[in-house]
Amino acid sequence: MPTPFESAQLNLKLFEMRRESELRKARNWYLLEFHPATVEEYFAGIMSDKNSWARMTVGYWDMAASMVVHGAIDRDMFLAAHGEIIGTYAKAQPFIHEIRARFGPLMLANVEKVVMSMPDAEAELEKRRARLRGLWESRGSSPAGFKI
Repeated sequence: MPTPFESAQLNLKLFEMRRESELRKARNWYLLEFHPATVEEYFAGIMSDKNSWARMTVGYWDMAASMVVHGAIDRDMFLAAHGEIIGTYAKAQPFIHEIRARFGPLMLANVEKVVMSMPDAEAELEKRRARLRGLWESRGSSPAGFKI
């Protein structure tokens, strides 16, 4: 089990990585502009010209979650610092079986383990989906003003 200091150091490093400009754009698109209502819309979105951003976002969060799953970062400290992972998983979770059938059984496995370990995870995921869609709809078709 990591010490609180070790968890804090890794959390800070993950936060520093999130500040990279292309990853920031990718996360912004995935969370605030990508709102699939069906599995077909999910696949169309991630296989579009935004494919690299989808892979970047999902890959980043699965890598970060792997540190929690393998004991390098305390789960509670991680979730307190990185709530964005919940919104990221909320986008894929309704389609997770189809995603894994297409891309393999490990797709988002670490993210799922971390997010689903939260109390009332299902209810929180539904709230996040509704909140993120509501943010988008309140802005119309333009994401101007959204920042992560």
